[in-house]
Amino acid sequence: MTDWRTERVDRLRSLIASGDPAMVEETKWRKPTNPDGVPTFSCDGLVATVETYKDKVKVTFAKGASLTDPQGVFNASLDAGTRRAVDLKESDALDEDAFVQLVKDAVALNRG
Repeated sequence: MTDWRTERVDRLRSLIASGDPAMVEETKWRKPTNPDGVPTFSCDGLVATVETYKDKVKVTFAKGASLTDPQGVFNASLDAGTRRAVDLKESDALDEDAFVQLVKDAVALNRG
């Protein structure tokens, strides 16, 4: 049986990739406590990371504080100076269109 977090990460991976055809996924920060590492997504600079925790999946946008979020997708790290995040628990819904728009805006910001 597939863990809900795996399914959520797979869907997020697809949504992030759809934000720009030049998006590159890499795995970074492998360590004994996280042998699978952290998926990172870059397009002309770091766009986002996806981390899995016991009770949630977290997508952190590297420059999220510089993005407008009219749909209120960001719900974590709201006081951080540079980044913003989306924490998703098993039953949480995600506005996928608004999420993809954040990805596109993040890429545009990187391209400056």
